Amino acid sequence: MPSRTTLSLPDDVRKSLQMLEEDEFSDEDHVKEKLRLVQDFLHVDAQDQLTNLEEKMKSSEISMEVYISKVKALLGKELHLENGSHVDGVEQNGKTNGFSNGSHKDEDDDAVTISVQEEEEAVKSPTGPKGKGGRKSKANSDTKKSPPSTRVTRNSGKQPTIMSMFSKVQKRKSEDLNGEAVNGQNELKKEDDAEESREEKRLKVESEESAPEEVKSEITKPISAAKTPPPKCQDCRQYLDDSDLKFFQGDPDNALDEPEMLTDERLSLFDANEDGFESYEDLPQHKITNFSVYDKRGHLCPFDSGLIEKNVELYFSCVVKPIYDDNPCLDGGVPAKKLGPINAWWITGFDGGEKALIGFTTAFADYILMQPSEEYGPIFALMQEKIYMSKIVVEFLQKNPDATYEDLLNKIETTVPPAGLNFNCFTEDTLLRHAQFVVEQVESYDEAGDSDEQPIIVTPCMRDLIKLAGVTLGKSMLLYWRAARRQAIRHPTKIEKDSKGPTKATTTKLVYQIFDTFFSDQIEQNDKEGGVKRQRCGVCEVCQSPDCGKCAACKDMIKFGGSGKSKQACKQRRCPNLAVKEAEDDENIEEEDVPVEKTKKVSHAKRKKQTQCKLAWIGEPVQTEGKKQYYKKVSVNDEVLEVGDCVSVSSEDPSIPLYLARITSLWEDAGGKMFHAHWFLRGIHTVLGESSDPLELVIVDECEDMLLNYVQGKVNVMYKAPSNNWFMEGGIDVDIKVIEDDGKSFFYQFWYDTEFARFETPPKTSPSEQCEFKFCGSCTWIKKREEQEIPRAFEPLENEDNDSKALYALACFKGEQFKVGDSVYLPPETFNFSVKPASPVKRSHRKDDVDEDLYPEYYRKSSDYIKGSNLDAPEPFRVGRIKEIFCHRRSNGKPDVSEVKLRLYKFYRPENTHKGVKASYHTDINQLYWSDEEVTVSMTEVLGHCQVEYAEDLIESVQDYSSGGPDRFYFLEAYNAKSKSFEDPPNHARSAAHKGKGKGKGKGKGKGKAPTAQELQDTPLEPQTPKVPKYRTLDVFSGCGGLSEGFHQAGISETLWAIEMWEPAAQAFRLNNPGTTVFTEDCNVLLKLVMSGEKTNSLGQKLPQKGDVEMLCGGPPCQGFSGMNRFNSRTYSKFKNSLVVSYLSYCDYYRPKFFLLENVRNFVSFKSSMVLKLTLRCLVRMGYQCTFGVLQAGQYGVAQTRRRAIILAAAPGEKLPRYPEPLHVFAPRACSLSVVVDEKKYVSNVTRGNGGIYRTITVRDTMSDLPEIRNGASALEISYNGEPQSWFQRQIRGTQYQPILRDHICKDMSALVEGRMRHIPLAPGSDWRDLPNIEVRLKDGTMTKKLRYTHPDKKNGRSSTGALRGVCTCAGGKPCDPADRQFNTLIPWCLPHTGNRHNHWAGLYGRLEWDGFFSTTVTNPEPMGKQGRVLHAEQHRVVSVRECARSQGFPDTYRFFGNILDKHRQVGNAVPPPLSRAIGLEIKKCVMERMKEEQASENNKLEKMEVSD
Repeated sequence: MPSRTTLSLPDDVRKSLQMLEEDEFSDEDHVKEKLRLVQDFLHVDAQDQLTNLEEKMKSSEISMEVYISKVKALLGKELHLENGSHVDGVEQNGKTNGFSNGSHKDEDDDAVTISVQEEEEAVKSPTGPKGKGGRKSKANSDTKKSPPSTRVTRNSGKQPTIMSMFSKVQKRKSEDLNGEAVNGQNELKKEDDAEESREEKRLKVESEESAPEEVKSEITKPISAAKTPPPKCQDCRQYLDDSDLKFFQGDPDNALDEPEMLTDERLSLFDANEDGFESYEDLPQHKITNFSVYDKRGHLCPFDSGLIEKNVELYFSCVVKPIYDDNPCLDGGVPAKKLGPINAWWITGFDGGEKALIGFTTAFADYILMQPSEEYGPIFALMQEKIYMSKIVVEFLQKNPDATYEDLLNKIETTVPPAGLNFNCFTEDTLLRHAQFVVEQVESYDEAGDSDEQPIIVTPCMRDLIKLAGVTLGKSMLLYWRAARRQAIRHPTKIEKDSKGPTKATTTKLVYQIFDTFFSDQIEQNDKEGGVKRQRCGVCEVCQSPDCGKCAACKDMIKFGGSGKSKQACKQRRCPNLAVKEAEDDENIEEEDVPVEKTKKVSHAKRKKQTQCKLAWIGEPVQTEGKKQYYKKVSVNDEVLEVGDCVSVSSEDPSIPLYLARITSLWEDAGGKMFHAHWFLRGIHTVLGESSDPLELVIVDECEDMLLNYVQGKVNVMYKAPSNNWFMEGGIDVDIKVIEDDGKSFFYQFWYDTEFARFETPPKTSPSEQCEFKFCGSCTWIKKREEQEIPRAFEPLENEDNDSKALYALACFKGEQFKVGDSVYLPPETFNFSVKPASPVKRSHRKDDVDEDLYPEYYRKSSDYIKGSNLDAPEPFRVGRIKEIFCHRRSNGKPDVSEVKLRLYKFYRPENTHKGVKASYHTDINQLYWSDEEVTVSMTEVLGHCQVEYAEDLIESVQDYSSGGPDRFYFLEAYNAKSKSFEDPPNHARSAAHKGKGKGKGKGKGKGKAPTAQELQDTPLEPQTPKVPKYRTLDVFSGCGGLSEGFHQAGISETLWAIEMWEPAAQAFRLNNPGTTVFTEDCNVLLKLVMSGEKTNSLGQKLPQKGDVEMLCGGPPCQGFSGMNRFNSRTYSKFKNSLVVSYLSYCDYYRPKFFLLENVRNFVSFKSSMVLKLTLRCLVRMGYQCTFGVLQAGQYGVAQTRRRAIILAAAPGEKLPRYPEPLHVFAPRACSLSVVVDEKKYVSNVTRGNGGIYRTITVRDTMSDLPEIRNGASALEISYNGEPQSWFQRQIRGTQYQPILRDHICKDMSALVEGRMRHIPLAPGSDWRDLPNIEVRLKDGTMTKKLRYTHPDKKNGRSSTGALRGVCTCAGGKPCDPADRQFNTLIPWCLPHTGNRHNHWAGLYGRLEWDGFFSTTVTNPEPMGKQGRVLHAEQHRVVSVRECARSQGFPDTYRFFGNILDKHRQVGNAVPPPLSRAIGLEIKKCVMERMKEEQASENNKLEKMEVSD
């Protein structure tokens, strides 16, 4: 076709045209007028087309409406050419200009709706149909247009026609919305659209190389004529240019109208007498089959998308059958046309099977739907799908209130749709597509429930769905479930009874009483205060509706004549946003992204009050020191006090209870009569807060000198020691009270560390004879600690040749001894290396030149922070070997002992050499290189000891040596930084000076030297390292055994019993621990059996008895009360019956030596930390030493961030373990491990902070050696196809040669998800925001659609190209319009929809980064789940079960059981074995210390006996 010249219109015509645009004309007149104005100026071919169209209309080939629309389209195109949009190259390529409204150049092509997909294909593929002949097969355009005579879709009368919808609207290519849920009302601002169309045109032209430059610039100019909304039908709100829009095909000739049909004798309800209608109370009921529902324009449309509720008239044509006829075939039915309009639609539950029974009500009758017509089938299937989906969800949540979003997806994806529904599987897309409806059903289900039931809308799973899909809560509730619900869901035909779910908690009396007394007080108090009144959200429809006056709550209101006692909101007005908000509140502590703060130590000075009192010494001074005279007794207000008595001191602030202290000495000096107070702390001022026993005190390391006239009076404080039979007293203790409250009596059991919240057995300190009148335990401890902080040098060496410094053989610091030749850790900033390694460039991952039309969501990636990146991870500690210990001499020649210095040899780590980070990937994590570089540091910098050996000098293999403990390093070579070469280490590096020290491991061959005196002296002590027995362990809620596995690796326990209710996990535990008795039943049932004296359970398994269990570990699930911030009577009863309480009862009954409770990080924050306080309170009352802390698994050797709360307890006589020091450095923002309780900040006892002795473990370390697999890979056993490449891989594969790799299988994601994964780039930090907005053919053969941006976005404005950014009316601040939902798009519609409120959903569809780490490994890897960063770093799939297991630190030989989702769940729920191993080693240390002390005291006794002999 030759290039067309532009129209040249005279100015007066242009003016008239403009005026015409502003006038209010009917559509038809508008077009005719416009035609009259411009007819003479049109191009010849346009005039030909017009004549052609006119003839067709006259011969009734096309209707008037179609004619008008064609003319309008033609004029639109001609006028746009006139406006300078001359799209030369495009036209010649046979592609419709983005501005034509779809009328092609070719004359016989007379369709209004053009198949968009074909058109897109043509634009995309150069080989696609070219020119005009290419697109004849229009499935839903011409062929579907029956001649107007047979169509009953037009009302007579002047009605807006289909054509009028096209007014001034140019066809927009991106307008292909799925016709399914298109309804709603909000029209758009016109200019947005014009902008967008212009945008699209620009895009299209740029993609054509043939378009000359100047044309492009011309096209991007604003075009004023295009200011129109997208073409949507005003009734059914479907896009008119959508390929999915279908027309009703017309009724058969014998179809009857509704009144006529109802009197047909085949339905035998009425005789021909029309009055019959009035004589019935209820409307008649019929069944209908072969039905289609359409609006008055004949568009087939869904009836469940809010149109009926908005009073849009919808009609239906069908075959009507009598109510008793269950056969959906057409025989015996009455064809009926245009029934309606539909006044209401409803659901009456399920037909005894899986399909919902749906009905319509018109003015004349009720109709129950059977089979849709063929053309209406797809629309109706979506309806059935969505109802069935809500049935699945409600039933699932009824039984699993604690389920997560991933669990629900798992349920949905594994549910086979019932046979009658014509789709083969449910996907996440199905759920998100129907989320609004599903949530409304859940709301109305909650409505119908009892007021004291926990609503299922606040379950974690529903909250995630609401956030992700952007559901509007409290919309006009679709209460059609109300009646049906009672039968369909409450007592459904097909719902099994709630079989599982925890029983009532079995508790010991002690645990029960602590919880019960505390709560009855609390709840009463809350009732008195009325609690914190929650504000309604005030905006949803529920809040804005009036009280109904009918429900129980209203009847109790004073305004309705009730008592007003219950203070419940009207049942109809329970604000759903409020409930969800409350549930969210408690989980607002984000897993990551918390900047680490430095703790400030605040010491609260006690503000005390002096009292007037009579003071007199009793007896003579017992001792005089300088001006101080010490006494034994004093009389205060006629009350005799002596050293060792306890007194109260009142505070200046009357609201603070009395301070309590022990008098440790009495004296008089110039200051007056004094005493030294060793303070007690009241239980309420410890972490226990208000849950503490009001009479319980703890000893703390705080003391001071005070005047005696501060003393208020004497009090009795007794020490409650554990009884001799403590271990066997479990479960017997009945009375929660320890002593009676007489106002003056208190008791204590523990010493308390205020910084770490540790309750420990008070230290045994006995004053020596001469200072018993002035001995203070607190002073002693404080002094000892201060002493340790100062480095001291001992054993001076002779060195004549050096005047400036004095050398020593030994130094002490922090309670450790350091000798020349020892190796030490230092902070990374202590010294640098001469090689500057190529540091990872902190490059910004943002690209600036992104094509925003192709990548419309990229702008959301504004922050440079990448989840799971190690860029900020610190370096591990430096390691050095001590060459000299010295002090500088002062001018007088005496050494300045206040500053001890060390001269060190530096060790290089592989990554510090010129080879950089790549070198560290293949080498052992504890391998170093000797260097002769030296550095001088201050002794105060030293962080601790380590052992560095020359590998050739070891008498065992490097593996055995390394596995002997964490602080062991070795070197094989020396590194020369100048020549950048590796050499044999020099002789002095291999000296045996410091060998033979330590625990008898890593002894050197000594290179032929005679052993030194030091070595000879050390040798006989070797066998004294006591062998630690393995404790008999019970693992409750064991899962597949991660916690036990780590303890076994640490050699501290053997798990003889495990309890796990979920069968697949229990089986996995058995596979890995064949010797363990695994009970697959409710822990409450087992405890009940044991407590009632049973020896076996119903299966004949032997139950552990009292005294059998030495160690108890477990992680009780506690989702049930994790939502909602304060306890109320309902959440409290949930908590009282929770598994935490059962687990504490296990502890109370068995009284193990060690107890460990593991849980999610937020365990310590649930209910304003009340769950934590009550847990510790129970342990303290039982007599356990205990503490709590939060650990980051990533610091103990896995490439994953996983923060976990760990509560540790040790029985009397044992030592309370400390938390393990971090082994690996890790990203600092994931290491915020402090916990704030009652505004006080606690840290676990870790002294080295964020430092670590090893480098961080990365995703590459974790899984780079695993063979490549595809989406859905299911081979359970494959070969490794290669050697391990990193230290971690060598460890994880194990020492035994294992040719077979198990469980390297991954979930088979749906075609759409797989398509999205394929389009996520491989760059670090890539996620859904990098997806292109294109159409793609999926692996199942279907095409995706482009996402349309149709609304202005208040927050984000427009793109750089001027395009809109909103996908829903809510982007502009209005309520959501369900008609805006889009599906089957590469960019998931719901993410831009709700992204502004949720940090842009950063990380969903995120890839792992080779040099980064995993997000917390979840129970079901889902790209849109809570933890969406689950895509493999290079392959287009989600991570495999084995990859997840490695991210948790499970050995490759560890077995899992069940199907793929079962296995993922076992891995995701487990405690990472490296974490529990580190804790196990700490417990082991405590046991060894205790054994050593016992041994020492045993030796002392023997010595004494020998002496006395």
